[in-house]
Amino acid sequence: MTEIVDHTVTHSTFVLEHTYPVSPERVFAAWASKQAKTPWFVALPEGASVVEPLDLDFRVGGKERLAVSMADGVEIVYEGCYQDIVSDRRIVATTQMYLNRKPMSVTVATIELTPIEDGTRLVLTEQGAYLDGLDEPKYREAGTRDQLASLARYLKKSS
Repeated sequence: MTEIVDHTVTHSTFVLEHTYPVSPERVFAAWASKQAKTPWFVALPEGASVVEPLDLDFRVGGKERLAVSMADGVEIVYEGCYQDIVSDRRIVATTQMYLNRKPMSVTVATIELTPIEDGTRLVLTEQGAYLDGLDEPKYREAGTRDQLASLARYLKKSS
């Protein structure tokens, strides 16, 4: 007898805004190199560990990859590909995430940086397909919000 699997997909879009008291060039630079991105992007919850460190090729067509193991042993792999980069202003990337080697989501993320009087306004828009109940938009939004807060701490520390 063949096992019947109910494959589901949930589509969702979220937009997050954050202001940073530094120039767009400084915010952009925090995304553009492995050395700068690792401290804030790989901010793991307690008990989690890095299986494969962040690998980053920041250019149009370039890839990035990170694999982590959560405290409960679940492995999460993040893979991205840069589709568009406008220095100091915009980054567009497609991403795929895997949960224990099963596809959990596919997204398009756009990061827009706008100079404001006291720094930079960042607007991150993520459009996603969340697969088979392995990921949910609310979890991705919360995780991305945490990363943007981690970026703020990183920028403050590196000032």
